[in-house]
Amino acid sequence: MNSAIRSIRNLAPLLDRVLVQRVKAEAKTASGIFLPESSVEKLNEAKVLAVGPGGLDRDGKRIPMGVAVGDRVLIPQFGGSPVKAGEEEYQLFRDSEILAKINE
Repeated sequence: MNSAIRSIRNLAPLLDRVLVQRVKAEAKTASGIFLPESSVEKLNEAKVLAVGPGGLDRDGKRIPMGVAVGDRVLIPQFGGSPVKAGEEEYQLFRDSEILAKINE
C-alpha cells in the first residue's frame, strides 16, 4: 500500500493511527567523511506529525492516545503503512505498534 498525496497537511489519521516520519541517519561521519546512501541504515526513531482521536472501547468511549504531535518515538524496523507526499516518505502506525516514547 503505497499512496501518494499532494501535501501531508491534508492527511488526518483516523481512530488510533499515528503519522510519523523517520529520523534520517547522519550521512557524514564525525571526521567529516560523507557516506553513500546504501551504507546508511534506517533508524527506528521517528517524529510524530499527526495523531488520530483514539480508538473506541466496548462501551463506545474514546481511548486516549499514548503519543502527541511533536513526540519522538521508537517504531518497529518493519511494518506500518507507507505514505508518500512529494519526495518525502511517511508511515502510519497504530498507537499500539509504537514501541516507546523518547523523553527529553
